[in-house]
Amino acid sequence: MQAVEQIRLLGEERFAELYETLSQNGFGPLDGEVAKSLRFRPQAIRKLPMAQRARKGRQIVLNTKNAELAYEMLGAYLMQGSKELVTEFLEATGVPHEDGMIEDLANLPDAAKLKDAVTALDEKFGAEQVTIYLALAAQQWPQVGAIDEMWRARIGG
Repeated sequence: MQAVEQIRLLGEERFAELYETLSQNGFGPLDGEVAKSLRFRPQAIRKLPMAQRARKGRQIVLNTKNAELAYEMLGAYLMQGSKELVTEFLEATGVPHEDGMIEDLANLPDAAKLKDAVTALDEKFGAEQVTIYLALAAQQWPQVGAIDEMWRARIGG
């Protein structure tokens, strides 16, 4: 659920920026769900402005509390624009991966290395990007409570 909460915290304007960043060939990442909710044909959704589609997409994620959809969207955003952040986190915390893709979810981040890893990532990528990634990491590895604690401290929760 951390990814859903992170989308809520981003606010409409920032979410619209992410949404547009992930658009391909004029379609936003949640346009299928948006079209279905508005009873549009998938092609017809392109007639609506991207900001309006983003607003509706965000509303769908928040109203349904669809953690998987939120996780996929934020993960795609990070892998597209901040893949180095993901790979550096995984390397700094000892999680084996193949170009940012985790080989085995049983390999957990080393909680003792979190603070130093996050400090270095904040300096290089900025606190907002790192906070988005921490939301995903907390959802992905709920058994590593230190990640969730760190994320919640950053969002004031």
